Amino acid sequence: MSTSQRADPLIGRLVDGRYRVRARIARGGMATVYVATDLRLERRVALKVMHGHLSDDSVFQSRFIQEARAAARLADPHVVNVFDQGQDSDMAYMVMEYLPGITLRDLLKEHRRLSVPQTITIMDAILSGLAAAHRAGIVHRDVKPENVLLAEDGRIKIGDFGLARATTANTASGQMLLGTIAYLAPELVTRGSADARSDIYALGIMLYEMLTGEQPYKGEQPMQIAYQHATDSVPRPSAKNPGVPEQLDELVLWATERSPDARPVDADEMLRRLRDIERELGVAPQVARTLAIGTAVAEEGYDSGELTKALPAALTGPQPVADDADNATRLRRAARRRAAKGGWLVTIVLLLAAIAGGTGWWFGSGPGSLVAVPAVEGLTFEEAQSALRAETLVAERGEEYSLEIETGRVIRTEPGSGERLDKDSTVRVVVSLGPQPHDLGPLAGGTLDEVTATLQQAKVGLTDPEYLFTDAADGTVVAASVVRPSGGDPVDCTNGCTVYEGDTASLVVSRGPVPDVSGLRVDDAVRVLEGVELVVSDNRPTQNSEDIAKGNVIGLADRDGGGDWRPGDTVTLIISDGPPLFPVPDVDGMTRDEAKRALSNAGFTAEYLSTWDLFPNDATEVESQSPSAGSMVERGTRVSLRFNVSG
Repeated sequence: MSTSQRADPLIGRLVDGRYRVRARIARGGMATVYVATDLRLERRVALKVMHGHLSDDSVFQSRFIQEARAAARLADPHVVNVFDQGQDSDMAYMVMEYLPGITLRDLLKEHRRLSVPQTITIMDAILSGLAAAHRAGIVHRDVKPENVLLAEDGRIKIGDFGLARATTANTASGQMLLGTIAYLAPELVTRGSADARSDIYALGIMLYEMLTGEQPYKGEQPMQIAYQHATDSVPRPSAKNPGVPEQLDELVLWATERSPDARPVDADEMLRRLRDIERELGVAPQVARTLAIGTAVAEEGYDSGELTKALPAALTGPQPVADDADNATRLRRAARRRAAKGGWLVTIVLLLAAIAGGTGWWFGSGPGSLVAVPAVEGLTFEEAQSALRAETLVAERGEEYSLEIETGRVIRTEPGSGERLDKDSTVRVVVSLGPQPHDLGPLAGGTLDEVTATLQQAKVGLTDPEYLFTDAADGTVVAASVVRPSGGDPVDCTNGCTVYEGDTASLVVSRGPVPDVSGLRVDDAVRVLEGVELVVSDNRPTQNSEDIAKGNVIGLADRDGGGDWRPGDTVTLIISDGPPLFPVPDVDGMTRDEAKRALSNAGFTAEYLSTWDLFPNDATEVESQSPSAGSMVERGTRVSLRFNVSG
């Protein structure tokens, strides 16, 4: 136990005969929070005890009680429950549920920025709790990561309702104000008034911080940050973290509008929009189990000093207090009010003087002399140049190829939008040249794999190839064309062309020549052709052939419409009917030479005894022939002749 813990007189004390104080866990400007044991119900609780120097003030006591009653009315799983409130001698206390774990501030310190699912999970829970408060007419007024509790069992709750209303200006140190002012709505800075929409603004700042790992406004003095809240617009989180979806960008901008009327009216409306975004992104809130960061809030020695960041009472306005005291008491109160009024007048004069001096520093040499780079993405260069000139910045043109951004439109600025620069600084405006061109050599003759790799390197898409049977080897590209994303006629790339990233190419690829099935038996030919994805028709015409045996395949019929065969086409086989037949001439009664001549002219060969060549031609006469005259036989058939001697 630390020395400060041992010196705390409440450690070990039994409060109101029921709550045994175990350890201090946090201390703020208005109260100190302890972990205690409820002896009656035997459970661990958080005990918030008002500081002793405030206990004598009936106004503070009344507001402390009002806070307890207001928080106790909120029955929501995402709000820290208030169990009890009471007075033990001169000590006012409040009993709340004890949630071992860490705060959202601890989580941000460890991880800097959160993922989109983590952010949505936490925002969904916080909005649910605040929606219950807003429905009950309660404004939190101190929404910030320090007041969001992440329990070890995965529960996410918001606490410290009404804390701002129970705090006076002289309890807020500069550092404490700086911790709270980062989430301060513009109307609190300018008018000192707050409603549910002020909580929404703080939620928007907190959402920005979870998505980017930093607050949108920075400054060494609270006034610097307050001034930015009142005069600047919160930039898009995606300018710092490109992974932020556009929907969450818009939600941050909506919640942090400078005019309260332009924001969601309450947490219910913002929660409905978040739920819509969850459905659009397909992200559902998950139980967010907290990761241990060193030691979580424990019984021994954790004193964050952050639990009860204070805001001046001037920003919250007076609260009505019942007055049933006697005349003497009323006179004492009147005297105190007059003294306080005089003190406030002095304070206001000093504050105005500080503001005047600070304003001169701010706009002279401080951050107020800087200007934010406007968002010009998607504009033309001339439009971007005008927007930058209006902010006293100088545009310098840069160019870059881009697939996503239209030619002539701004891709980004360097430095990026939202960055703060000295006046008259130069901002590089990067303008899109459109898709990058690539010159390709001839594509025909390369293999499909080679041509595909070439096109992919040029970031050109591919449709499914068209296959043809050609004389080129199987897998060889024989033709190519590309189409622009905007459409139009295809550009022939067979012998080379210029392509642009984002184009789509169509390739024609050879499957090799159609297999030669001439001379094969029909069954064998069908098997070969079906093996290369050709369909064989049942219609099989016949044709005489002197070279192909009868019943075997002569070849394929011509393709309907001509052109090359494609896989899936239907082919027709032509079947051999054998050689053609011709009639044998009638040579009966002819001389030997006449018969030979007649048969030879008809494609036949005369066959007879060679001794008949010894006789004079005129002494010979055909007596008979075989095959007989008129018989249908193949050409080249030998016709046997018998002669006799003519008289």
